[in-house]
Amino acid sequence: MKILVTGGNGFLGGAIVRLLLTKGHEVRSFARGSDPRLASLGAEEHRGDLADRAAVRRAAAGCDMVYHVAAKAGVWGRYRDYFSANVTGTENVLAACQEFGIRKLVFTSSPSVVYHGSDQEGVDESVSYPRKYEADYPATKARAEKMILAANGPDLATVALRPHLIWGPGDPHLIPRLLDRARRRKLRRIGWANKKVDVIYIDNAAHAHVLAGEHLEPGSPVAGRAYFLSQGEPVVLWDFLNRILALAGLPPPKWTFPFWLAWSGGAVLEMLHRVLPLKGEPMITRFVARQLATAHWFDIRAAARDFGYQPLVSTEEGLRRLAISLQESVKEKV
Repeated sequence: MKILVTGGNGFLGGAIVRLLLTKGHEVRSFARGSDPRLASLGAEEHRGDLADRAAVRRAAAGCDMVYHVAAKAGVWGRYRDYFSANVTGTENVLAACQEFGIRKLVFTSSPSVVYHGSDQEGVDESVSYPRKYEADYPATKARAEKMILAANGPDLATVALRPHLIWGPGDPHLIPRLLDRARRRKLRRIGWANKKVDVIYIDNAAHAHVLAGEHLEPGSPVAGRAYFLSQGEPVVLWDFLNRILALAGLPPPKWTFPFWLAWSGGAVLEMLHRVLPLKGEPMITRFVARQLATAHWFDIRAAARDFGYQPLVSTEEGLRRLAISLQESVKEKV
C-alpha cells in the first residue's frame, strides 16, 4: 500500500513510518520539517503545515491509507495554534481522504480527551467526554476525534487510538522535560498519594497503530471506534518517574506540594502568563497539577479483542533500553 503518515518525522510518527517500511509499504511522510533519516530508509518526504489544505492535498494524492499522527501537543500555548493544527488540520486530512477516495484513516488521539479531572481507574471506552477542559490540547483533540469518528462510513473507515504517555529512547517530550526540571532543581512532586497511571513504550504504540490499520476496513469491528492503548500494567506514577531519574543519575524530587496548592498556583500562573504576557510557559498549570495528582489507567481489552494488540516490549525491557540510550547520550556529549 501507499501510506501517508502525518507527523512522520516525530517520535511516534517516525516509529510508525519505520515499521510500515519493514512491512514493505510505500510510505510518505508529511511534516513541517525534514528528517534525512527517513529518506535514507526509503520514505518519501512532503513538507508543509496541516492548516494548509493545498499542502495536505498534495501529500495525500495517490495514497491508499493515512495515519494522522501530527498534532500540536503540550500544555501551554495560544488556542488558535492548537485549533489550527488539531482541528483545521484534521478537517484538511478528512477532506483529502474524501477527495481522493482514500479508504482507511487511523487517527492518533489521547486519553486526555475523556479526562474529567478526577481518578480514572480501569475505565473503558464507554467513558464520556467531559463538559469542560482545563487545557487547549485535550479540548482541540476531542473535537478532532469526534470529527474522525463521525466521518466513518462505507467509503472511509476511521479509527481513533488513545495511547497514554508514550516514552522510550528518542522521546523529545516527557523524558527531556522531566530530566531538565530535575537538573535545574525545579521538579516538584504533586500530592502524597501513590496514584497509578498508564504508560506505553514507543515500539508498542507504533505496533498498535499498524495492527489497527491492518484490521481497519469499512464495516469492520474496528471502524468508527476509539481505543485506549497502554502497556496493560499501570505504574505508580512517581515511582516510575523516579526510576527514569535514577537512570540519568538524578535524585527524586525533594519537595512535595499538596494538590490544592499546585492547582491554585497553576491558575494564578496561567492568568499572569496571559495578562502580562510572560515568555515561555507556566511552571505549573491546572491541567498538569491534576494529571500528576490523579490516577488514570484504562481497560485495553477492546484493543486486544478487535485487532489483537498485546505489548511486545515489557516495561522492564523498555527501561533497560532507555538506560542504554541515556548512557550513549552522555558519551556523545563527552
